[in-house]
Amino acid sequence: MRQPAKTTTLSKSLPLLKARTLFLCLGLLPPPARAQAPDLVRLVQPLAGTAASTTVAALKHGEGTEHLANTIPAVGAPFGMTQWTPQTRQSETKCQAPYYFRDSLLTGFRASHWLSGSCTQDYGSVTIMPITGRLRTQGAAYATRFSHQSETATPAYYQVSLPRYQLRVEMTATPRCGMLQVTASKADSLYVLVAPNSDQGQGFVRVDAQKGEIWGYNPAHRIYQGWGQPAGFSGYFVVQVARRGARGGTYRGGQVLAAMSIKDQKDIGAFLGFKVAKGETLRLRVGTSFSSLEGARRNLGAEIPGWDFAALAAQNKAVWQKALGQIQVETAKEQDKRIFYTALYHTMQQPRLFNDVDGTYPVFAGNYQTKKLAKGNYYDDFSMWDIYRAELPLYELLRPALVNDLAQSMVLKGQQGGWLPIFPCWNSYTSAMIGDHGTAFIASAYTKGIRGYDVAAAYGLMRQNAFDQASRADYVNGKGRRALPSYLRYGFVPLEDSVQDAFHKKEQVSRTLEYGYDDYALAQVAKGLGKTADYDTLLKRSQGFRRVFDPAVGLVRGRHADGRWVTPFRPDVRESYITEGTPRQYTFYVPHDVPGLARLMGGPARLEAALDSLFHKNEYWHGNEPGHQIPFMYNYTAAPWKTQQQVRRILAEEYSDGPGGLSGNDDAGQMSAWYVFASLGFYPLNPVSDEYLLCSPLFERISVQLPGGKKLEISSHRATAGASYIAAVRWNGQPYPRNFVRYADLMGGGKLELDLQATPAKQWASDPPSWPSGLSPN
Repeated sequence: MRQPAKTTTLSKSLPLLKARTLFLCLGLLPPPARAQAPDLVRLVQPLAGTAASTTVAALKHGEGTEHLANTIPAVGAPFGMTQWTPQTRQSETKCQAPYYFRDSLLTGFRASHWLSGSCTQDYGSVTIMPITGRLRTQGAAYATRFSHQSETATPAYYQVSLPRYQLRVEMTATPRCGMLQVTASKADSLYVLVAPNSDQGQGFVRVDAQKGEIWGYNPAHRIYQGWGQPAGFSGYFVVQVARRGARGGTYRGGQVLAAMSIKDQKDIGAFLGFKVAKGETLRLRVGTSFSSLEGARRNLGAEIPGWDFAALAAQNKAVWQKALGQIQVETAKEQDKRIFYTALYHTMQQPRLFNDVDGTYPVFAGNYQTKKLAKGNYYDDFSMWDIYRAELPLYELLRPALVNDLAQSMVLKGQQGGWLPIFPCWNSYTSAMIGDHGTAFIASAYTKGIRGYDVAAAYGLMRQNAFDQASRADYVNGKGRRALPSYLRYGFVPLEDSVQDAFHKKEQVSRTLEYGYDDYALAQVAKGLGKTADYDTLLKRSQGFRRVFDPAVGLVRGRHADGRWVTPFRPDVRESYITEGTPRQYTFYVPHDVPGLARLMGGPARLEAALDSLFHKNEYWHGNEPGHQIPFMYNYTAAPWKTQQQVRRILAEEYSDGPGGLSGNDDAGQMSAWYVFASLGFYPLNPVSDEYLLCSPLFERISVQLPGGKKLEISSHRATAGASYIAAVRWNGQPYPRNFVRYADLMGGGKLELDLQATPAKQWASDPPSWPSGLSPN
């Protein structure tokens, strides 16, 4: 990484000490190191996932935007409010990320709220663009070519050269704020353009040239349910420049205006202009907030009180070094380390911090109202259909206190909006995707003992989703389960219910399967709270997968209300009753009762054969989350060695460190979380349970720092180089016969040792007592 330019501003030590103290209080900075730790930040490749996927499964199964991982080279803090990214696309349009590797023109540096790896939208963003020469205010006029060869991207720091303007631009960040440093290679006029990125022609910006400030806001809007409606808050920003004597003004499109403020018009912005000498550096610091302009100022004052860019970049690097360093891996293969730490970085983008430093945050589904937290933090942007599977479970291990805040945030949303949200993003109801996995997430936290929130209130909200139908107005607004009356009446969602009030319409079989899992999840909380009647009802409902499984074909299949199966049956074709996949792929989504699914198929041997068929036909699609548990399902059969085989193949084929190295949308870190778990050697096939299914670790040695000073150490003893099949397992030195491990054991710390050989050890953990559990017996 090129070193940030040295600052010449005086009296910085005290403000930076104040900011460092804030970061220490948040638990983001490590204590002073006693020994030189490996530089993990340098291993992260933020450009990975910024180009179309080149992986095997994506090329076969992906369609349209599914080929794009849609990550961005984000500079920020773990789970921060705002990510800072170079911008090659100006719009906040759905499915369009701010940056794509293939683009050749750069139009600024964005304070972004893009849902990493998604096909959703950016919102409340603002873009800063420095240019030299004459003033230009339209993107087509000031866009500049750039080269990846002059680009440096890390989680903590980004820099790029802009030859057209003979400028070098650098960025670093804090959880809610950012700092830019612009260095001129020649004496010239330098203009700083600041544009709120509203596609609706809304927003406000004001400039005070005497103070060297620009501030404003960009109203957020909903998509999916309530599409186009105000989201009830804005992205607020305050930009300060470390120099006085500027010229200032506003603009609308290509028209420069004398007014110092402008509001609610298309393509608006403000600018500051300076004369700079060759080699001169101009610094900007930016505060952001979802609550108010005053909140943005408070955040900026707390997180970036000074102007020392180099010190701030070093501070942010230390934050990332601590976060990444919770897991240390050892291998001679540098590429594997790069992929691993890039994946770990991608798991830390969302959910998004939403409150200011003083605890103020916008009310969920509100109308510009705010509340203040007494403790903890409030989060949003839960890509819940994706992240309940592995991304959130990863932090149940690494950061249970964070997960507690996430669960508390979900409860607050339900209390403020009246219903537990299905897929809460931009602080609104969306009802995007299918299922009711807010319930699965809270249940998963509950079963892990993470309960520092109002459990009774959480249960009431989850139960309401599972048993009650929202009013028509609330339902259209995105509240409540889609197609619940059909599901309760028939025990499955029949094809006659086309689920019109949803972005994802139809998909009846997939909804049935996923509601079954959510019912199982809620049943576990009901059991813990002694609600026996609810437990019995929900557990019975969780068996709905049996109603859409056709024994004649051995797969799930669309079904009519009168019981007839849909014809013709095409197992390997995308069907309207399946979400983003095929009947064969979705048949294996029964994470709570794999033994029950095996019995439907004819026993574990038939389950093994069905899994074999999926892989032999090349029908496994890693780019669609409901299939992520499939490779681990061999652990429910007499051939767990096939899990080890398939997982190792997927790690090699579906992940790389190049721009196209992710198998489809990363979906807020779920695709990356799969890699993290699989390379560590275990995976939460059923995240609500306490079981993690074993596979062979990718690395020779792994050390996981757990809360409370506990440490999990994993060692692989290979008989030969490249050996990947488990021959024996030991836990704390004692033989370990099972092919899964438990949450409590992992959290207590200890030593997991695996002996690996080059050929399958077909007797290891091949008998039912060694297998994971399900609702049905093995």
